[in-house]
Amino acid sequence: MRAIVLTEPGRAEVVDSRAEPEPGRHDVVVEMTAVGLCGSDLGVHDGTRPTPALPWVLGHEGGGRIVAVGPDVTDRRVGQQVVIEPNYCCFACPPCLRGMTSGCERRLSPGITVPGVLAERVAVPARFAWPLPSPVDTGILACIEPYAVARSAVRRAGVGPGTACLVVGAGSQGLFTCLSLLEAGARVFVTDSRPDRVAFAERIGARPVRPGDERAFPFVFDTAGVPASWETSARRVSTGGTVMVIGMSSEPVGLSTMELTRRQLQVRGSLIYDHPDDFAGTVAAVADAASRLAGVLRPGVPPDRAERAFADARTAPGKSWIDLSAWGEDRP
Repeated sequence: MRAIVLTEPGRAEVVDSRAEPEPGRHDVVVEMTAVGLCGSDLGVHDGTRPTPALPWVLGHEGGGRIVAVGPDVTDRRVGQQVVIEPNYCCFACPPCLRGMTSGCERRLSPGITVPGVLAERVAVPARFAWPLPSPVDTGILACIEPYAVARSAVRRAGVGPGTACLVVGAGSQGLFTCLSLLEAGARVFVTDSRPDRVAFAERIGARPVRPGDERAFPFVFDTAGVPASWETSARRVSTGGTVMVIGMSSEPVGLSTMELTRRQLQVRGSLIYDHPDDFAGTVAAVADAASRLAGVLRPGVPPDRAERAFADARTAPGKSWIDLSAWGEDRP
């Protein structure tokens, strides 16, 4: 079976020697058709996020069609188009028991802690393979997981209709955050150091922060999570406002307790989503959102040009993804 694997930091290759997956009793096997790339994948690719082993199957965002089901699976069937929820919580640790599965202490994440989904076929726990209510174009499958991340951050923030919100960072996660805020009825503004990314965000309905516009916002969504973006986020949030931090970096950022207290700020990290409601709600919303999600997508890249897709994900505006459907077309 073919897969796209990391053979050494900075080098992804197609191999054809992977073993065929066998479904466990509670698993399904998914024939993958689309896999998106995000910052986590780039960290794995360049070696800043170490993998348990090499070679390592990459990727975690995507889906395809079920081609086999385990003997105890009764609510999934062969032929269904599914998207994978790529964070397998344990349901037994203290955060899980509180319903905060995003904080699971034993979470398994394809492409990060267990082999990823950039392969012809993958075995997935059935409860984390979500059937789509109606068929969607292949590329949309690469959008649903990051869309769930964005919708969860908006839900946790409690943004109401008409609220002015600033999205800091117009990479792909920033774009999905803009879409989710627009869906919630917010007035969405965006800033990024790169004009081409801001222009892309404008095309999907966000408004740029014009030079000289120094207004403060009651909600700021930091989708980059690096010190430079934090400086903008902390400066542009209004007194009594909330900064939702979605992007992650190991570099420390600055905020004194004096500033935090005097300005009465709320700073909240928003990590992925909570199973099952957040992902279920996102899947249910996909049919209505499909055309908007398609507006974020870049053209799909075939598997034999995977390195180009990783390069695009670092530099090009929009959502980069790998189109695995060609592998299904050239099967004997």
